[in-house]
Amino acid sequence: MDMTDPILKIGTRGSPLALAQATMVRDLLAGAHPELAAEGALEIVVIKTTGDIVLDRALSEIGGKGLFTKEIEEALIGGDIDMAVHSMKDMPTVLPDGLVIPTILPREDARDAFFAREGEQSLAELPPGALVGTASLRRQAQILLVRPDLKVDTLRGNVDTRLRKLREGEVDATLLAVAGLKRLGRDLPAVLEPEEMLPAVAQGAVGIEIREADESTAAYLAPLGHQKSLEEITAERACLAVLDGSCRTPIAAYAQPVGEDRLRLRALVALPDGGECYRTELEGARSAADALGREAGNILRGEAGPAFFEKLGL
Repeated sequence: MDMTDPILKIGTRGSPLALAQATMVRDLLAGAHPELAAEGALEIVVIKTTGDIVLDRALSEIGGKGLFTKEIEEALIGGDIDMAVHSMKDMPTVLPDGLVIPTILPREDARDAFFAREGEQSLAELPPGALVGTASLRRQAQILLVRPDLKVDTLRGNVDTRLRKLREGEVDATLLAVAGLKRLGRDLPAVLEPEEMLPAVAQGAVGIEIREADESTAAYLAPLGHQKSLEEITAERACLAVLDGSCRTPIAAYAQPVGEDRLRLRALVALPDGGECYRTELEGARSAADALGREAGNILRGEAGPAFFEKLGL
């Protein structure tokens, strides 16, 4: 190998949050392995995805979650990068053949933050008919579930873009993930508890994707993994998989610790207009996180019934 070549190339989207997360991974790797601390040993490679290019439509209209991962995964499969850093809430439940996510970093706060132009602290405080901007059908459904009088319109873009549009009066309120705001070093306004706004599957979690056969990169990543976060994400993603979830499906799931060895999983599935919503709550062993998630998904699928999923086009 040419000594000027990096040992590892880290692929990421180019948004400020994605770059912050990739930089976090780079720093963790450098701290865990002396040879990776040398200048030039690690390179961050920015890859533009379809989801970053098409910003004038909701994700549900242009193809769903894979829009933030497809080009990065193609670079990974082709060997142009050695690993990909993802916000796990953007990840489809089925990965391309030959790719795996062996490492989940310690999860950040999974809740949603609430921003309002007039300083309101919750959905309940917004005036009748207020316009809430969001690109998330999960958020839209839960907003309309509790406040059917509100209006919801698509609001996409990075954190700064969305907050600028709020300040300029394009919308009266919006919601952003607490985790992203913290990683960007931003101040937090009101934070919505899960009882008011159940988080997205894997919200707050960063995962690292590699080629399944790449044992060398897997060994470098091994010290970075956080087992409890992995178990929580596993339960949530298993629920999502049973429900065939995509960006066209308002689904929320949130696993929290109960003591040392158990998880409580809350999940819901709804229609985008909030007209129907089904919820479940289960407890189970951490060691059976996948089974817990699948059970929750099957309960919701059974309670909602085939007609519900036909309305969603699934």
